[in-house]
Order: sequence, then C-alpha cells, then structure tokens
Amino acid sequence: MRIALLQYGAGKSKEESRKTVERLLEGYEGRPDFIALPEYAFLDPTGMRAPELWEAAEDLKGSWVSFLAEIARTRGSCVVGSMLERSPYPPRVYNTAVLIDRQGDVIGAYRKTHLFDILGYKESSITVAGEELFEPREACGARVGLAICFELRYPEIFRAQALRGAQIVFVPAAWYKGPLKEESLAVLARARAIENGIFLALPVQYGPNFTGRSMVIDPSGVVIAEGGVGEKVVEARVELEEVERVRERAPLLKLARWKLLLSGYSGSSS
Repeated sequence: MRIALLQYGAGKSKEESRKTVERLLEGYEGRPDFIALPEYAFLDPTGMRAPELWEAAEDLKGSWVSFLAEIARTRGSCVVGSMLERSPYPPRVYNTAVLIDRQGDVIGAYRKTHLFDILGYKESSITVAGEELFEPREACGARVGLAICFELRYPEIFRAQALRGAQIVFVPAAWYKGPLKEESLAVLARARAIENGIFLALPVQYGPNFTGRSMVIDPSGVVIAEGGVGEKVVEARVELEEVERVRERAPLLKLARWKLLLSGYSGSSS
C-alpha cells in the first residue's frame, strides 16, 4: 500500500492553496492508495480574525471538498483532506478533516475535539470543538482513523480508534514552529504509533509559521518516510500485515487492565 503526504504552506486564500496543491500533484506521477493533505489545507489562519475565517469557511458540499473529490477520482486514490467548516456558532468554525473514497464520495468527517489553547495561541477564539471522536472507516483496503495536529498530545484519542480496529491513523497537522517543537512532534507521533501498534501518517504544513517534517511511522515507531523541510510529496510504502505482526509480539491492547484503567484508583493511597 502506498501513501503520499503533501507538505506545503497554505496561502491566505483558497485559490492560492489550490494552485499549490495542483502544482505539487502535477509534478507527482504516482497513483497511491492514499493522498493526505495537512491541517488548514486551504487557508493558513495565522493572524486572521474569526469573521474573516467564517467568510472563507465552507460546508462539506462546498468547492474545496469538490476539489478534493476530483483529486480522488482522477488519481484513483482515497484522499484525506482538511478544511474550515461553518458551524452553528458563527463566527467560529469547525476544524474538520474529511475522508474521501476513490469514487470521490465523502465517507467520513471529523471535527477536531481538542483545541490548541497553549503556548500563547488560542484556537478556541476561532474554532468550535467537535463532540465526537472519529469512528474508523474502511477505505482503500485499510481501516482508517483520523485525528488533527495538537491531538497528538492526547493518547486516548488514538487508543480509542485502535480498539475499534484502526490500522492507519492520519493526522493532518499545522505544527507551529518554536523551541523544541520539532522534537515534540516526532516524539509524540512515534509514541502514538508504538503504544497502539498502528501506522501513523502525518502530513504537516511547511512555511514561515510551520515546521514541515511530515512523517509516516510504522507500528514499531520507525519513521519510514520523512519530509524534512520544503514543499514536496512524501511517499511511503506500508504493509498492513505489520500491524498484526507487531500486535502479536507486543499485545499491548490485550494486556491492558481496562477495568482498572477506566475506573481509576482503588483502595487507599499514602
């Protein structure tokens, strides 16, 4: 199975971002099983106010999803994309990831549930948190999960999807630059893959605000493809059978004492 991650810097308009995506794909002749775009794929919201983003936002039947669906049909690939989706709470929007099958049909959508309100940034000023984790879907021969960027810091999101059969979790990201931020990105992504025995595919924006360093990580935590810096397509070949092999060698999900873990502490503590 082949996975292609698009690493680029989104513009301040959907038209600019669309041209960048088209240029990257024109220079890439592959027909992978999955094409994945980073978080904020159609618009870099840095420094923009909520009303501006509301005007740019769309619904799941808008022009951006139609553009992603056309990529899926043309390439014969499943597409993982992202967008700002209009919510019932204007002017704040949802930060949404979508999963599109080879025929161009949206078969899953996930609204980011944990918002980046740390390190001087307040995503909740422009974004409404979703209320449901993503239920993994069958797509292009794999059982696929979704999470978004900052949520790498919440292992429960990945564990819940692994327990529901996810083999690959795609994590569109726009990881802001800063001291040790690239290090934390790599450590968190590898940890989520190791502790759940999953492939993790991480398309990351690159540019003045964002780190790049897109990755595909195997169930043992090995980085099998990495984008480094710059705009590019990062391709990896994965064997889904490796998920079962790793889980047989290290059956972490089976060994977990779920009653204890889910109920908390018992007895007295000193």
